[in-house]
Amino acid sequence: MRRDDCARWLSLILLVCCAGQLFAALDETAQREIDYLLTRLETSDCRFFRNGKWYDAKRAREHLEKKYAWLARRDLVDSAEQFIERAASKSSRSGEPCLVQCGEAREVPSANWLT
Repeated sequence: MRRDDCARWLSLILLVCCAGQLFAALDETAQREIDYLLTRLETSDCRFFRNGKWYDAKRAREHLEKKYAWLARRDLVDSAEQFIERAASKSSRSGEPCLVQCGEAREVPSANWLT
């Protein structure tokens, strides 16, 4: 193999390795943001509405964690914003919007509450 070819291969390998580090950092950041949102929901003492039924915040977190895991396994979520859009704003089964209600306040779309 010629010196130029070796240099190209080495550059390609370094690029792939560095890109992997960059994406891993983005994933870690997104994961922290999503964990924060889920913890905020769980500790909020609010209710979560989906598919015609209200759930307490703990059950809501469990459900959203499952949806997030499903999306993450398929590389369909790269950020907290995508998590909100793809997992936490509407039912994937019925397409109906999810709502959050805290105390006596009026319910709001879950996407609004999470952002």
